[in-house]
Amino acid sequence: MKQAVCDFAVPTQGKGLYEFTGDVVSWVRQQRLATGLLTLFCRHTSASLVIQENADPDVQADLASALDRLAPEDRRLYIHTMEGPDDMPAHIRSVLCGVQLSIPLIAGRLALGTWQGIYLFEHRASPHRRSVAAHLLGE
Repeated sequence: MKQAVCDFAVPTQGKGLYEFTGDVVSWVRQQRLATGLLTLFCRHTSASLVIQENADPDVQADLASALDRLAPEDRRLYIHTMEGPDDMPAHIRSVLCGVQLSIPLIAGRLALGTWQGIYLFEHRASPHRRSVAAHLLGE
């Protein structure tokens, strides 16, 4: 068994989905493994990781809109408000979407579907430089 680790930096410009599939696929190829498991972990409590459709940008807009309805930015709804009106909703959204992904490696390729991409889902309004830890285990 071989292990490899990497830290992906994902710059954001505020709320939205930021695809970094190409960076992940490139790094996995460099490891030259045939079979294994990739784990990705977002090191933040106000951003998420998702696997989502990468063909139609309307999907991303609809996802963002749905999360806005589920966790609205309304200070009257939350006790934790000292970091701004988008902070507590961002924490809720990260709980709903999750911060970790596991993707099988089969025949040297990530087992993503045709229209699937790996995204960091930024839930804060301000730009950030997000960190995603990667761990690949395989042979």
